[in-house]
Amino acid sequence: MRILIVSDTHKKHGELEEIIKRVGKIDLMIHLGDSEGCEDYIAELADCPLEIVAGNNDFFSDLEREKELQIGKYHVLITHGHYYYVSMGVEDIRKEALGRGMDVVMFGHTHRPFLDSSKGIVALNPGSVSYPRQEGRKPSYALMEIDGQGEAHFSIEYLD
Repeated sequence: MRILIVSDTHKKHGELEEIIKRVGKIDLMIHLGDSEGCEDYIAELADCPLEIVAGNNDFFSDLEREKELQIGKYHVLITHGHYYYVSMGVEDIRKEALGRGMDVVMFGHTHRPFLDSSKGIVALNPGSVSYPRQEGRKPSYALMEIDGQGEAHFSIEYLD
């Protein structure tokens, strides 16, 4: 199973279109917020099931602020992250996810990719597709791949 994880597209879809072409067939797409009213367009681009949550720029949205998903054997919390002050660090969101019995927490908001599997949980931020803020400022996304034994493998990828 292949899952594409993106965040912070902010109505700018050229890079997202390129990522979807590059990645090829996916079984699920997760968008971690700040789609700014473009959920239907993103769902059409994905051409697979889409899980999406509201970000701090999704004004007047009916999207949920967070969701708990079951992906294979993994309990996954997806949220934009701003309610957990992720710009200041990941400890609050990590504690929340662990307290709920999650294996993985995925968030956006910072526009900086992050992947850490310490302290009993995988914490993942794919960065931003449209407005990257990390050194080098390359648009980024993440992949979660479940192998034949049911184990998850995560990677952060960049557009050149």
